[in-house]
Amino acid sequence: MPTAEKLDLYKVHKAEYVAPKKPVLVKTARAKYLSITGRGAPASAEFRDSVGTLYGVAYTIKMTRKFAGNDYRVCPLEGFYWGSEGEDVATVEPKDWNWTLVIRVPDFIQPRDLAQAVTQLRAKGKTGEFARVEFTSVDEGQCVQMLHVGPYDQERKTVDQMLDFARQKGLTCRGKHHEIYLSDPNRVPPARLRTILRFPVAA
Repeated sequence: MPTAEKLDLYKVHKAEYVAPKKPVLVKTARAKYLSITGRGAPASAEFRDSVGTLYGVAYTIKMTRKFAGNDYRVCPLEGFYWGSEGEDVATVEPKDWNWTLVIRVPDFIQPRDLAQAVTQLRAKGKTGEFARVEFTSVDEGQCVQMLHVGPYDQERKTVDQMLDFARQKGLTCRGKHHEIYLSDPNRVPPARLRTILRFPVAA
């Protein structure tokens, strides 16, 4: 009996994840995510622990659904960043960044799946602030997007290209700085990291 094809949201919505090394406009639809929110530099223990907590929940839900016959690929980690007053994070010290880390999930994932995953993780003695994980729905609409290759702390040049592109199109940035991590920094050297940068725009 043939195996059902695993759902891959990045393939289903591939037009939203176009990633050339130059700015482009993309139209994004409302997306559903598992999320965890915090504050501080990405190098902080809270940030690293939050990544682990979010992945723990995401993979537990995925495996439960797989055994139930609804298999899907766990999407890459993404992050939204902003300052205390909504400032551009480039003007704020990393220790003062607010962030929401997210992993996109299929629409059929429901609150009961999240609750069941948290129960399973705790029963196995896993550690993590699982109560901080929740569902988030994001609708960014039209965005400027570009692939950044290299260390995270060298993104400014890429962002400046994106802002200049938006101005040439008569558009202004709105919303939060959005990053989509295509590489695992634990496995890929900084010079080869691939990150999609995105921000919503409006006329």
